[in-house]
Amino acid sequence: MGYCGLYCGSCPMYQGKFTKAVEDLRNLMAAFGFDKSYSDLAKWEPAFKNYKEFEGVLDGIVRLFGSCPGCMAGGGDPSCAIRGCCRRKAYATCAECAEIDKCEVAKGRVQLEEIKRIGDMGVESWADEMQRKVSAGSQSKGGL
Repeated sequence: MGYCGLYCGSCPMYQGKFTKAVEDLRNLMAAFGFDKSYSDLAKWEPAFKNYKEFEGVLDGIVRLFGSCPGCMAGGGDPSCAIRGCCRRKAYATCAECAEIDKCEVAKGRVQLEEIKRIGDMGVESWADEMQRKVSAGSQSKGGL
């Protein structure tokens, strides 16, 4: 989980879904020989003139979104103010902070209700619940 209360296990980057999708697309395109026939394909579809640039975009997707170990393990935004605050205070999450309701750092950056649930349930119970939701097919940007 993130310091802010986002559940990393629900994130497509953490799950490696972007890398897998790019890999699957590349395998499918290779099976059809796109890499060898894109100039011929451009006769029927002009967009294929940009095939090499498209391959570069796929590389960029993997570089930017292909993998994230979670912010507690060094992933995510390295300049995240919430991460910095929690680390300075030696907190696992904002849920440990008695000032969360009036915190300017957290304002607009955390799901306050989710942070309160983490505080009430405890990190481990909350994470178990989130993983059950992910396993059942739920996926969202945050605390589900």
